[in-house]
Amino acid sequence: MTEIAHSSPDVTELDVAVIGTGFGGLYALHKFRNELGLNVQAFDDAGDVGGTWYWNRYPGCRVDTEATVYCYSFDKDLVRSWKWSERYPQQPEVLAYLNTVATKHDLRRSINFNTRVVNAEWDETSPGWKLTTADGRRYKAQFVVEGVGLLSSTNIPKFTGSETFKGEIISASRWPQRPVDLKGKRVAVIGTGSTGVQVITAIAPEVGHLYVLQRTPQYVVPLGNQHPLPEKALRAIQEDPDEFFRWNLNTGAVFGFQESTIPALSVSDAERQRLYQQAWDRGNGFAFMLETFSDLTTSEEANKTATDFMRDKIRSTVKDPQVAEMLCPNDFYAKRPLATDNYYEVYNRSNVTLVDVKADPIQGFTERGIRTTSGEIELDVVIFATGFDAVTGNYLKIDTTGRDGQKLQDKWRNGPSAFAGVAISGFPNLFMIYGPFCPFTSQPLVHEWQVNWFADLVVHARATGGKTVEVSPETEKAWVKVCVDGAAATLFARTDSWINGTNIPGKPRAAMFYMNGMANYIKEMSQIVNSGYAGFGIGA
Repeated sequence: MTEIAHSSPDVTELDVAVIGTGFGGLYALHKFRNELGLNVQAFDDAGDVGGTWYWNRYPGCRVDTEATVYCYSFDKDLVRSWKWSERYPQQPEVLAYLNTVATKHDLRRSINFNTRVVNAEWDETSPGWKLTTADGRRYKAQFVVEGVGLLSSTNIPKFTGSETFKGEIISASRWPQRPVDLKGKRVAVIGTGSTGVQVITAIAPEVGHLYVLQRTPQYVVPLGNQHPLPEKALRAIQEDPDEFFRWNLNTGAVFGFQESTIPALSVSDAERQRLYQQAWDRGNGFAFMLETFSDLTTSEEANKTATDFMRDKIRSTVKDPQVAEMLCPNDFYAKRPLATDNYYEVYNRSNVTLVDVKADPIQGFTERGIRTTSGEIELDVVIFATGFDAVTGNYLKIDTTGRDGQKLQDKWRNGPSAFAGVAISGFPNLFMIYGPFCPFTSQPLVHEWQVNWFADLVVHARATGGKTVEVSPETEKAWVKVCVDGAAATLFARTDSWINGTNIPGKPRAAMFYMNGMANYIKEMSQIVNSGYAGFGIGA
């Protein structure tokens, strides 16, 4: 089904344009170009493949999903031959893996690196998308696939006086590719989310003095990286990788384990403590949240048993009682679970100072450091680990105009509206990888599954003479309602975090995930296929 591109001198015509070359974008390029034989080009503002693993090079950066499921399933030779060195690989190893995939499948020749797509406009007269890059190049593509990343739109708060600071300011999510020498220096880390806790733990032994500027304390479970990859999973991968990955996709969160079906209060206190301790010793935040008991995310009483356990762990680990209390969260355990080894132990070091910036707010930068209400902290380096404009951020950075001149920024002004994380009504032939209202899961295997799903839809449309594919407003609205209702039944909806957009000032608080699990997601999406893609309009 290959089509020959017809390009005018200033417009390159494509069947498919892929934006982003992380896990999702690379697979989409492979799927549409190598497997379906279409004319495809990809675009990335990075200098090479990798997505978030290209940009996030900060000290301590590693996966907190077990490597057995943080990978592709489509290349069975690579599945069997690739040997991860750790249970939770570090950034250089993940990037090396993605580079290997790109090289083996000859993907780079179709990628425009150092190229940002800034404008996408639907052309009704000759159905397709007109794309413009930051350097003025123009493309026309029948279909667009956006693999722009869930957590890749960097959030750096503005502080007065930052331009006067004589030291170095670094964003963790855009860590310099040059060497950064922190040895013996006075360093501040602003933020204690997933990135922050990894940076803090990694650099504390190296720096002269570390100041952790904490706005909100976090529940941090050990990662358990000292444990090897599980032999049972490694055997399953060798013997029947298709079945191994099928099983994982039919769990709730696709993290390599089956979620618990046991309510927390249905067992004795002693048994509950035993299971929490077992999960703590084994490591992994998602496992602690979902593999222990079935109702930690939905029941206040059940959640309290987990938070009591974790606060006890903090108090028994951190020697200074005042610092321990500063590190103890008071909200629900209902954010994206964090996991890193030896996090709380860091605060027993004599060269680490914890600053509560809610009690002692940052007033701004000075030439010599950061001034809080109580005084000046003299610094050589400030590291921002302040998170991301998650889920919607990178989509809205592209000026996207759909049918009838509708701007995506306007459609999403009060919160996103989309179908299943893959499609948006009013924006035909535009597919997202892990966009708003996708399942709340580990990502790489789900990225593959979603790309396969809408690739099949494209094949179906083209086989029937269709030139456009669009989800109906009614189907989108029904899906959003399922997601909003599902989120409302959880404690995530009542806890401020990037999951509902409350980490970004002015961003509407909104449900953005399908909380019913991947297994149910597959069932619902498969029903659509079996019904002949009911809910999707295919236009000639």
